[in-house]
Amino acid sequence: MTVRRFHAEIGTAIGTGAIGAAAVIGATELGYGWEESGPQSGYFPFYVGLILIAASLWNLVAAFVKHRRPALDDAGIEEPFLDGERLARLGGFLAAMLAFVVATLTLGIYVGATGYIAWNAWRKGGYRAAVALAIGLGFAAALYVIFEVIFLMPLPKGPIEPLLGIY
Repeated sequence: MTVRRFHAEIGTAIGTGAIGAAAVIGATELGYGWEESGPQSGYFPFYVGLILIAASLWNLVAAFVKHRRPALDDAGIEEPFLDGERLARLGGFLAAMLAFVVATLTLGIYVGATGYIAWNAWRKGGYRAAVALAIGLGFAAALYVIFEVIFLMPLPKGPIEPLLGIY
């Protein structure tokens, strides 16, 4: 599967336009005018949302205008935005990140971070499994010391930390 530049630009313009529309809708619920004391709560988000919508529409029109004359390589073929290999790498990255989020929500940040860092060190960094696990554990220990001990800021914990006496 190949993602063409035109499709990526259209998707990005629609996505950013939707974010702008959400900002405008949310701001209208808060009020976006002026009162005697100054601007209402939604004043700034409303106008930022309008700017985002306008920029998205500009990019959408520009994508269609450019699509009439696509960028061609030496062979006269339209250059892809993402080819199959890069798309698979991106999918692998997103899958690992999703697994990290799920592990963090269910098992806590320390277990999630250990697993994520160890997995990437092993699979992407080429470290042996034992070394990768040590890197992940070292990262989790650094998180604990920096946030819990130094800054006294608790991080999300799961069911494993109480068993280890961390919390």
